[in-house]
Amino acid sequence: MKEKSITSHFVFIAVFFSALMAVSPFAVSSHHERLSTINVMGEGKVAVAPDIAAISVGVVREAKTAQAALTANNNAMAKVLDAMKAQGIAGKDLQTSGFNISPRYYYPPREKNHQQKPPKIVGYTVSNNLSVRIRNLEKVGEVLDQVVTLGVNSGGNIQFMNDNPKQVLKQARKAAMADAIEKAKTLAGAAGVSLGRILEISENSRTPSPMPMARGKFAAEAMMADSVSVASGENTYHVTVNVNWEIDQ
Repeated sequence: MKEKSITSHFVFIAVFFSALMAVSPFAVSSHHERLSTINVMGEGKVAVAPDIAAISVGVVREAKTAQAALTANNNAMAKVLDAMKAQGIAGKDLQTSGFNISPRYYYPPREKNHQQKPPKIVGYTVSNNLSVRIRNLEKVGEVLDQVVTLGVNSGGNIQFMNDNPKQVLKQARKAAMADAIEKAKTLAGAAGVSLGRILEISENSRTPSPMPMARGKFAAEAMMADSVSVASGENTYHVTVNVNWEIDQ
């Protein structure tokens, strides 16, 4: 008799919860309803004048021995560093960006029996690259002129940057979001619906790229010219946002 009473009790509970789920607004099926959305990409661009330049200069020296090549390179680079400091460039804005010592080989021609003799080391090459940040843009051409006369014989890239681009990127983000909102309102109005809450926002930003210098002509052109002409132009910061809205119908 007691077992029948317990069984009846559980049956009652099961029936009660089945009925509750059937009328509840929080039934499981309601959570699987697909939302109607509008997904829009907005773009924002802000152009500003740069306030700092970064250049890459290098010294390459060759000699029969590694020690002789290293000594020649060190002497030339020491003169470049002294000249940069004399131009008012702080030590924090001078950084070695690459240093390499490598042997130079001579490969003798094949013999009549087509055997190849092993290569011989005939000298060594030492290269030392220096990254320089110039905070006075009026001195960029003068600095380039001077480093060439001091023995710099390889050049990399020059990049005009902004020391603190956070405010510029902030403006670009605002412009991108405003663009996305305008597009979404246009689409919603054309479709006869209203924008609901924002479901998701994602962002992607792009900063200006470095301007390459002609490596092979770096020294020759600078030596022929009275002064290297450099145009800094403007930096354009580009931000895109993807925004997903729920549609109120």
